[in-house]
Amino acid sequence: MPPARPHGRFLAGEAGELAGVSGTTIGQWARRGYIRASRSAGDPHVYSLEDVVEASVVHALLERGVGHAAIRRTIAALGDYGDWPLSVAPLATTSGNGGPGVVLADRGGVFALSGRGWQRLAVEPPLQRLRPALIGPGIVAVLSPPG
Repeated sequence: MPPARPHGRFLAGEAGELAGVSGTTIGQWARRGYIRASRSAGDPHVYSLEDVVEASVVHALLERGVGHAAIRRTIAALGDYGDWPLSVAPLATTSGNGGPGVVLADRGGVFALSGRGWQRLAVEPPLQRLRPALIGPGIVAVLSPPG
């Protein structure tokens, strides 16, 4: 399969508007490695639509109470999912004893990230899936399925 190519060109303010955060936040997330500016190597950073979707997933994770360190670990562990792992991987969040967590939820089961990588959970917890979507003209959101 050929590598995915980015679509569209957005400055930080525009990317933030689409993802529901400020342009400053987009820049901070890019500097910290949560997202990237796939359309430029220098200043000004230019983001693709795929980068905006990644930012919307980061935004949703933070709104669900997932911490910054957990998001960084998740991104690092999703290397097999390509250039935009948060929007490609079948992610969900759970509420547990230690607070909200991120899991991989696919047909093979539910997997939590541990020190040894992704480990299948013996008991499937209640899940709130992450589903990035375009919900209107220029609006990107992460929707939870009904029910």
